[in-house]
Amino acid sequence: MDQLTKILAAVVIVLSVLLSVETYLLIMAETEIEQTQPIRVACVGDSITRGTEYTLYLWDLLGSDYIIGDFGVGGATATLNSESSYMNETALELAKQFQPDMVVIMLGTNDADSAFNDFEEEFISGYIELIVVFQSLPSEPIIWIVQPPPIFNSSSTLNNEVLVDRVIPNICKIANQTGSQLIDAYTPLINHPEYFIDGIHPKVSGAKIIANTVYSEIKTSISE
Repeated sequence: MDQLTKILAAVVIVLSVLLSVETYLLIMAETEIEQTQPIRVACVGDSITRGTEYTLYLWDLLGSDYIIGDFGVGGATATLNSESSYMNETALELAKQFQPDMVVIMLGTNDADSAFNDFEEEFISGYIELIVVFQSLPSEPIIWIVQPPPIFNSSSTLNNEVLVDRVIPNICKIANQTGSQLIDAYTPLINHPEYFIDGIHPKVSGAKIIANTVYSEIKTSISE
């Protein structure tokens, strides 16, 4: 092999090594970027989600590896043909565009009306349809559905007995039917009417309990 051929061969070897190193560094950089992307959590619900700031307390608990999207809408229901159905809200489109990795849905308080028996099937079908919307997203999020906190306001058209006897049992069935995970925000607050502003909306103390309950379930689920 003459001198020129040896030099060319050496150059080829060096270039091959450099290309391999560059490719490796690129792969590692892309992997690092993927690993550092925050986990996106969409919180869907009514004014208990939107108005009590439980989502801010949840974000504080989860830390900087997560980003919370608050998509609560005051007065929202799960019932499909209700005027306040969450399925008809702009917030749903925003939640879809958020492309969440996790979704926490807390609806049912505004459905716990004394006339619930008249629209029970629409509640079930509406809730299931909402879950399917999120299950169909490219991000394939984990979905939790939450049993709402108690209703202590006896002067309200909303009824805690309906919540306990009809709404919550249906939420449990919906979780089983859709493969969603279940969070109980009712039991931790059942003996604490003092944690509520008006018997329906939690104060800071109540919102923090909801946040801690949701946080515990999320952490337990992802560690399994």
